[in-house]
Amino acid sequence: MALPFFNKLEERIVKARDTAGVRTFSGPPLFFGLFMLLLIYWIYPDLVSKALLYAFYVSPIWLPILFVWAVITLWLVWIRSEFIANRPYLLLEIKLPRNLIKTPLAMETVFTHLHYSKGESNWYQKWWQGQVRPYWSFEIASHEGQVHFYVWTRADFRKLVENAFYGQYPGAQLVEAVDYTRTISAKPEDYAVWGCDYKHTKEVDGYPIKTYIDFGLDKVQKEPEQVDPFANLIEFLGSIGKGEHLWMQFIARVHAGEKYGKKKNGKLFTWRDQGSEEIEKIRKQAGTKAKYLDPTTGKMITTEGFPNPTKGQSETIAAIERNIDKLAFDVGARCIYVTDPERFDPTMITGMIGLFKPFSSEGSNGLKATHFGMEFSDYPWEIGNERRKDIFRRKIVQAFRRRQYFHEPFVMSNPMVMSSEELATIYHIPSLAVETPGLGRISSATSDAPANLPT
Repeated sequence: MALPFFNKLEERIVKARDTAGVRTFSGPPLFFGLFMLLLIYWIYPDLVSKALLYAFYVSPIWLPILFVWAVITLWLVWIRSEFIANRPYLLLEIKLPRNLIKTPLAMETVFTHLHYSKGESNWYQKWWQGQVRPYWSFEIASHEGQVHFYVWTRADFRKLVENAFYGQYPGAQLVEAVDYTRTISAKPEDYAVWGCDYKHTKEVDGYPIKTYIDFGLDKVQKEPEQVDPFANLIEFLGSIGKGEHLWMQFIARVHAGEKYGKKKNGKLFTWRDQGSEEIEKIRKQAGTKAKYLDPTTGKMITTEGFPNPTKGQSETIAAIERNIDKLAFDVGARCIYVTDPERFDPTMITGMIGLFKPFSSEGSNGLKATHFGMEFSDYPWEIGNERRKDIFRRKIVQAFRRRQYFHEPFVMSNPMVMSSEELATIYHIPSLAVETPGLGRISSATSDAPANLPT
């Protein structure tokens, strides 16, 4: 008789936590927690009663604090939501030039140009106007095997985006496009949907992934010699068939340090500070220790010698130093597979999970799938999985459509911090060496006539 009540309670908790963008509980942990709470009360009723009574007595202290904290939090959520909702946005499709020989360094220069942090520079902008730092969504979408590149931006930053791209890719075209995510319903009852986010394999963001410099792509190479793992990603996107859609996005904003909290001096603890601490740890591990007997005291004394890192440790230190020396972005990476239910291909899930394997390294960093579809183990004793899966499917589609990762109602915990070099590695305009059939290119760019022509 109690099962319907617990199912409704679980559904409410799932929806509440989904709205907050936090990992949800499955059925067994929820029932186990409620069972343990009732068990403790049954064994120690006096202890639980005294704890509740004590909390009631001190409520004049903690209740006002909790109330003020809740009001401030809700105010910030509301004012930011108003600011974001009242801004016009547009989606620009990047028409790729046919004879492109640029390296990913050009894309890194684009990201450097878009490293724009204005918006939260003082308390008035943040707490009264609800302004947020500009964020961009760099997207690759495959529509039935036809691969397209997009950039989503606020309308007032259109010229900034165009200048950044045209400065490095003069043969490209940026054309305003219809939002492809809204051309199909993508509802779980109409379509089969699977998706996931990606996060670093290491907790320290300062460790870099294998970047284009590691693959020798910082210099123009001959086509047979060029090895760009980004081509594997494009090939995977172009491999889908009729009725299938595969969307990928990288939502990026300037890194300010909120992820790590504050230092003792009150300033934000950035990824550069975290990377420097990791370098010091490696140096300490590489330090030699010597022991000797102190003749005056008769005790063994241990001394720290000069660090003598191995070749691998030296390379790791150099990689971290190079990485944290670049401009940093908070990055949310996401991928969605949407198709007709009868065309759903389970092998696509395997491909999406291992999509960034070529950029990963055991000694450095990498990207792995997380959230959404990765939340489920499909054990037979997990109650309400299909209902929860539908909730996750709806949520990931809405989060993708809204291009939200850092703000309500789709705040995802623990975004990656990546350098401009890393971001340019996993998203750049492919050169002519990438010859995926579904990758369309234009012959030439159109432009206005020069201003200095004779009349």
